Amino acid sequence: MRKSILLFFIFSLQMGFAQENLNADVNQLAEQFYPEIFETYKSLHQNPEISFYEVETAAFLAEELRKLGFEVTENVGGNGIVGIFENGEGPKVMIRADMDALPVEEKTGAAYASTKQVQDDAGNTVYAMHACGHDIHMSSWLGAAKILTSLKDKWSGTLMFIGQPAEERSGGAIAMLRENLFGDFLTPDYALALHVSASLPAGKVSYPEGYALANVDAVDITIYGVGGHGAYPHTTIDPIVLGSRIVMALQTIVSREIAPTDPAVVTVGSFHAGTKHNVIPESAHLQLTLRSYTDEVREQTIEAIRRIVKYEALAAGMPEEKLPLAAIPNVKILSQYFVFSSF
Repeated sequence: MRKSILLFFIFSLQMGFAQENLNADVNQLAEQFYPEIFETYKSLHQNPEISFYEVETAAFLAEELRKLGFEVTENVGGNGIVGIFENGEGPKVMIRADMDALPVEEKTGAAYASTKQVQDDAGNTVYAMHACGHDIHMSSWLGAAKILTSLKDKWSGTLMFIGQPAEERSGGAIAMLRENLFGDFLTPDYALALHVSASLPAGKVSYPEGYALANVDAVDITIYGVGGHGAYPHTTIDPIVLGSRIVMALQTIVSREIAPTDPAVVTVGSFHAGTKHNVIPESAHLQLTLRSYTDEVREQTIEAIRRIVKYEALAAGMPEEKLPLAAIPNVKILSQYFVFSSF
């Protein structure tokens, strides 16, 4: 985590720092703040909040920024926070961290392991864990804020610290931008972020030329069928069979529709349907994650998903005259039996 704090800080040297004794000052402050930041990390790890529910996490970070002299605005794009620290003329630097956790049960055995259970959107009780490292991101972000404000006599410019909600499910960044993030506050000259990596040894920092990580879209597909007895499948429209067809067809998007030189990922991470051996259910639910590096590939992938699910539904016997029923923001209902949503 010391390395993460220093990484944020080193990148901020674009802000016109006086170089004399800077390394010694930064290292000294990193060592000074580390015990406190490590305790913050453990507290965040033990108290995770899933996407769109980062209420207490955001409130804590907002208060910590205020203690350092930031002017803080909360509830930007949901639970997002924006902290502004003005320190004379100079570059405007945005430093961003994500705040949400995953609905995962922790089994690390760590003394500070999360045992927290929360309610998800469907009202289910689920475990929560910072399994993707956002607790480290927030802690490093806060450590960078402490160092930068402690050395404010050695630089000039403006800091813009962003706490972004809903990265895991996607949607938090878009929500903040739709609320005129850069127009209402400032447009940064530089934007900085990091992500921990399990592929690197502890204490190592890596950076590449070009893209480091892809953008993400979360897609939910609810397939409605006609349920019935498992011994009379001919009287039903089986959403499990239809869902299986869709899953297999989705695998052809990257392999057969996206150019080999354009990276892309379509992963079905969840498939839920049915409750009993001999009952064909009324519906099935798929959850997808998409990755891409360009707007063109992103749009091509999403449109391919729309096409595949629509015509697989027609091939299964869905009545064509019911396409479409309605279109509302972020959700397109393609038939009585199928719902597609992209957040």
